[in-house]
Formats: sequence, structure tokens, C-alpha cells
Amino acid sequence: MSARKQLRLGAFLMSSGHHLAAWRHPDAKADGGLSFEHFKQVAQTAERGKFDMIFFADGVSVRDRGNINALSRAGHVAHFEPLTLLSALSVVTERIGLAATVSTTYNEPYHLARKFASLDYLSGGRAGWNLVTSATNAEAKNFNLEKHPDHSPRYQRAREFVEVVTKLWDSWEDDAFERDKESGIYFDPDKLHVPNHKGEFFSVQGPLNIARPPQGYPVIIQAGSSEDGKNLAAQTAEVIFTAQQTLENAQAFYTDVKGQLAQYGRSPDHLKIMPGIFPVIGRTEQEAQEKFELLQSLIHPSIGLGLLTGLVGGIDLSNYPIDEPLPNLPETELAQSRLKLVKDLAQREQLTIRQLYLAIAGARGHRQIVGTPEYIADQLEEWFVKEGADGFNIMPPYLPGGLDEFVDLVIPELQRRGLFRTEYEGQTLRENLGLPRPENQHRTKVLASIS
Repeated sequence: MSARKQLRLGAFLMSSGHHLAAWRHPDAKADGGLSFEHFKQVAQTAERGKFDMIFFADGVSVRDRGNINALSRAGHVAHFEPLTLLSALSVVTERIGLAATVSTTYNEPYHLARKFASLDYLSGGRAGWNLVTSATNAEAKNFNLEKHPDHSPRYQRAREFVEVVTKLWDSWEDDAFERDKESGIYFDPDKLHVPNHKGEFFSVQGPLNIARPPQGYPVIIQAGSSEDGKNLAAQTAEVIFTAQQTLENAQAFYTDVKGQLAQYGRSPDHLKIMPGIFPVIGRTEQEAQEKFELLQSLIHPSIGLGLLTGLVGGIDLSNYPIDEPLPNLPETELAQSRLKLVKDLAQREQLTIRQLYLAIAGARGHRQIVGTPEYIADQLEEWFVKEGADGFNIMPPYLPGGLDEFVDLVIPELQRRGLFRTEYEGQTLRENLGLPRPENQHRTKVLASIS
């Protein structure tokens, strides 16, 4: 393996795949969302490809796609709770990271800290938390609210949420548990630190009733691209999943976020930016296009329009002519960064509403690449070398075949170019991503006071 800098890869897994009509593909697992054997197969395929991690997005509602007709055609309405699934997958994998979305808006810090610490132990240090603030009113209505909280207070809560969670993970020093049978001392009381947090949103005494996670903290991931999202990521995240359509936009995002790290005393190498990529792979250009056209032919207009409605923050588009340009949409508190991305795409390509939902049916605003393994590797290499990305979150069009093709055709090409590992470097997700293990903040304060 070349000493050249290596790119990072996540496998972003969704039930039957990422394309809007993935479940209808003749080779897709239509009931994949509720099949452990299916997820076991794709997780092991990703590990065979030496991916850094698998990742499951999540929301705590059935997302309303505009009407029941559209919803009845959606293939992602029934799926496992991700931490439960990842705990099971930890037993049938060995080295690949296990990451999932959990919202700061509809959870409490103690619950989250305990669950991710448990997953980190069960997996031997492979857990990752994708920190989101949620984006839909449908979620709010499942938690005693009529509408989703406004953007700014959601992010204020999220900042304090992370503060509380890390205090809880640091409740115990790494060597606190002596378990000395001779003396009868189970843990050293001087190495227990009770957080006693009292803030604007949370009052949490602690300590956590599980030892400090093997990684110190599970790897913290963030996915927001709004100004608040970028600032939160610069302050707290170690990986960013982002949606970027062009190299120019990717470079601007990369420079912006990396440039904010210094104010928090952080190194640019300690934050990995990984845009989403939706690859449709063929051994020839014609084969790739035919595969893509097959997927596109399976989209029903009602679910296409419903997808677009969700991505623009719930604005009802059903009353607008489907074969005319996207109207001038108002700003919304929900899904700000994705609304801007969709509007920019429609304007840049001069797309009608129908053309727009067809354009985002696979990648939902992420970058779509249709072509040969060499062409896809060319595109990933360009963004990586020109500092638009540290790696990529790969979004297979359908499963299991779309991931099989990436592992069997694209990964070897990236390895041949010296861009991607041939073996895992370490045992934990942090080690494989090249991220430092965080110091215990309570211990650091104790040492500072002594000196």
C-alpha cells in the first residue's frame, strides 16, 4: 500500500437501497428493512470491501409524503430501530464501524450516552453517533408536540446535549474499575466524576451506569449543512456527512468548515468530510445508463412528487403544474440546507418539477454518478485530491446488488490507485478513521488543578 493519504468510505444502508423505487427492482430485497439476514449480508459485504463504517439514518416517524397514495408506494416506511440492529450486527462483523442517527430533539442525553456506550463495548470500540436535530413535524407529533421546534433553539439544545453526553461518558476514568477480589475494591472512588450538569435545557446528575466507552467517546458524526449545522460540526463533530452537487460547492463547504476548527482548538485532520455519492455502476457506459433507466422507470409520479415535497420542507407542490419549473418557494425552518440544494439544482439545470424529482429520486440531493468503475473512481479521486472531500458516504441504488458492484468493481480500482486501504489499520472506528482518542475532561481538569 502506498504511503499516500487514504480516502475514507462509509456504506450508507437503507432497507432495499437508496433509489426511490429500489424495492421494486427485480434483484432488490423488497422486505429488506425487516430482514436481519439481509443486513448481515450487506454489512459483511461492506466489511469485505474494507469500508470504514456502515451507517443507518433514522427518524422517529413515518414521514408523510403528501398523501396516502404516495405513502403506500414508499419502500422505507418499515425498518428496524438502528441501535438494536447495530448491536446484532456487531456480533457478525469484526472491524467495520457501526454508526447510526439519533436525534437530540427527541431523546434525553442519559439514554443516548448509555446506549452508545453499550454499543461501543459490544462491538469492541466501533460505534459512531450521527447527531441530528430532526427535521419534520411528523416526528414532533409523536412526542407531545404539534410542530417541530424552530431551527435556532434546536441547535442550542443540541450543543448542550453533546456537552451533557460527553460529561456522562467521562463519568469514570479509563482505569477506574479495579475489580480487586483480594481487597474487595470494585472501583477507585477517586476516579468517579459525577457531572451534576445544570444548564438551559438539561439538569442531569449522573454518573453514567456503564464504564467509559472503549473509544473514549463513540465517533461523533454530524449531517447539517446550514450555518448553525456547520458551526456545530466544527465544534463537536469528527465526521460530517454532507450533500454537495458540484466540486466547487464541495470545496467551499470543505474550506468553510475546516477553517472554523481552529477557534475550538482543533486540527483539520481531526474532522473527516464525507459527501454522499449515489453510484450506478456498469462495466460499460451503456450498461450503467440502462441500469439507471430501469430504476427511473419504476418511479410512480405520486411518490416522486411526495419525495420532493419532503425535501423542500413540507411545502405542498401538488397544486403546481408538474411539467413547469419549480415555483419560487418561501424559506422554511425545516430542512434549510436541503431546500437550498434542491432549489439551486432546479435553477442551475432549468428543471421542471417532474424533471427535478426524477433527478433526485436516487440521491435525494446528494451527488449522482452513473458510469464505469474507472469513471466513478476518477470522480471520487478528483474531489479527494482537490480538497472537496476526505472520503465519501456511498449510497447503493438497490441492495444487495448495488453494494456488491461497488465492492467488486470500484474498490479494487481505488486500491490500484493507492487511494484506499487493502487492510484495516486498527481495531476501532477511531483508529481506522485516523482520529485521536479523547482525553477524559474530568481527569484533565484534576491534573490541571494539581499542576
